[in-house]
Amino acid sequence: MEGTSVLRLLALISLLSCSTNQAGLTVSPSRSQFFEGESVSLSCEEDDSSAGWTLRRNTTGDTRTQCGDGWWRKEGSTCKTSSIGEHESGVYWCESREGASSSSVQLTVTGGSVILQSPVLPVMEGDDVTLSCRTKTPPSSLPAAFYKDGSLIRTEPAGHMTLHQVTSSDEGLSCSISGHGESPSSRISVSGSDLSPSVKKTPSTQAEPVPDDGDDDEITTKHHF
Repeated sequence: MEGTSVLRLLALISLLSCSTNQAGLTVSPSRSQFFEGESVSLSCEEDDSSAGWTLRRNTTGDTRTQCGDGWWRKEGSTCKTSSIGEHESGVYWCESREGASSSSVQLTVTGGSVILQSPVLPVMEGDDVTLSCRTKTPPSSLPAAFYKDGSLIRTEPAGHMTLHQVTSSDEGLSCSISGHGESPSSRISVSGSDLSPSVKKTPSTQAEPVPDDGDDDEITTKHHF
């Protein structure tokens, strides 16, 4: 009986060890759309440094290739590029030597003049999320029309729109600014309960400043309890 209890305890310790051996994928600036030529960095923040997490991606030209293997510059657990290209649109994730994977993020790079700033990491179902429609050149905050699946939601004079109590159906989002064009389509990743431990979410889910003109608008998430 005592031997059985010891085995169960060892199994529980092993399970807890596996569950905490995770990596949080972070993106800077924290958004899912980028203008071609922007600086971007992605990091695999390790809970266990021995896990050896590596950033990988699937794009039109790459399949499961790792950072530093012909693309971007690897600095520890961070991968950087000073000029992201349209061909680098795709799915990015962290992967351990043992084959475990973090949740993935979808990055979209456009050669156009408009992007939709939305959270790149998952938000909680029921949150309020503020989106921003931004141009590549100043002034970036202009009147913008917001769309869902091609249908107009509404037009906002300052280029910001709040989606109240988001759900998993909030996909196919885009925006346009008169005289500048339309952004690529985007979706918000929504979690129905606690976030997976493999994704690290900042408390406010805000966009970090864009390095080009310093006029990057914030993406905010308000929680409902």
